[in-house]
Amino acid sequence: MAQINTPQPVRGMQSLLGEEADRFAHVVATFERVRRLFGFRRVEVPVLEPTAVFARSLGETTDVVSKEMYTFEDRSGDSVTLRPEFTAGIARAYLTEGWQQFAPLKAATHGPAFRYERPQKGRFRQFHQLDAEIVGAAEPQADVEVLSFASQLLAELGVGGNVVCKLNTLGDPATRAAWRDALHEHFASHRAALSEDSRDRLDRNPVRILDSKAHADWPIVDSAPVIDDFLTAEASDFFAAVTAGLDAAGVTWERAPRLVRGLDYYRHTAFEFITDALGAQGTVLAGGRYDGLVEALGGPHTPAIGWAAGIERLSMLIDAPAADKPVAVLVPLGEQAERAAVGIQADLRRQGIATDMAWRGNMKKRMAKAASSGAGHAIILGDSELESGTAQVKNLATGEQRSVALDVLHAAICA
Repeated sequence: MAQINTPQPVRGMQSLLGEEADRFAHVVATFERVRRLFGFRRVEVPVLEPTAVFARSLGETTDVVSKEMYTFEDRSGDSVTLRPEFTAGIARAYLTEGWQQFAPLKAATHGPAFRYERPQKGRFRQFHQLDAEIVGAAEPQADVEVLSFASQLLAELGVGGNVVCKLNTLGDPATRAAWRDALHEHFASHRAALSEDSRDRLDRNPVRILDSKAHADWPIVDSAPVIDDFLTAEASDFFAAVTAGLDAAGVTWERAPRLVRGLDYYRHTAFEFITDALGAQGTVLAGGRYDGLVEALGGPHTPAIGWAAGIERLSMLIDAPAADKPVAVLVPLGEQAERAAVGIQADLRRQGIATDMAWRGNMKKRMAKAASSGAGHAIILGDSELESGTAQVKNLATGEQRSVALDVLHAAICA
């Protein structure tokens, strides 16, 4: 008989069990709790979208679109893409699902996203994101709201002290246009010294050179014009209102004048929460105001702001949550007791008591399973107990054991 080769996981995909899965679930549960505190509505958007949703929103020339997206033709010949992020899909749904009636829409979601990139610490080809957006709000209070949500989430996860909020303004369209021209002039004067990638970006989008990873570019970037020299009065006032709101909300932030977003639809506030606990890849949550995105998808001018955070990366930063443990473990002895134990277990679970059963091995092995589970009690059931309508309930912490009537097991365990 030919040997069957077991299929291996696709590179960059992962399966989780035990503590890793518990960390992941704890991040999601904390996000859901804080989402409700801030009044963000839970939304769901498809994993699969028309490719145009991401090509238009992320930019045809970005690395995500040109190199990293999982794009293919379906059986109808339509080009579709596994989502590389959430924002574009939420903007598409805002236009096509009638969500404009809820503006300003405070929306939040979480789930998998996909990018074909080199797997590394905390980064996978199927990864998972938390996402929060406010769509249809031009006020600086919306910026304060999403940043406060992010700050409280990190605090409640217990990582706030290890994470720093870096904040910048990208100005309004007039600011950005003037700054872009000045950046082009500056970088063009150093064209020969720029890296190949930065030379490619020079005419298309010189703002992106500020985010260059090439060491050769850094001295040139350091001497580049800063956006503060080009801020209009309106853009300056907007940023001042955001920072004042953050101060009032108790959100700690640091100015990062080189923090940018390359795409033209980004406006005003841009931010990243970073840590040095994960090595060079230190961003755990990032976002900004994207007032031109809905227009890029064919809709009306719609101001919006939001952020995304990697669940895997946050999972690596948090303390391990307490493992789930049963309250009680049933230890039946004999076939009749095992049948009765199934019903008792179901009754206890219906009453909200986490219950497991040790059904394999002799008495010693079954009691060892009960003890190793971390349960508080073992419920021992044999023929004599069934005849008297009782069970032996053993406190696994103290060793105390007593006979308890079956109809009051709930009360005895919870006492």
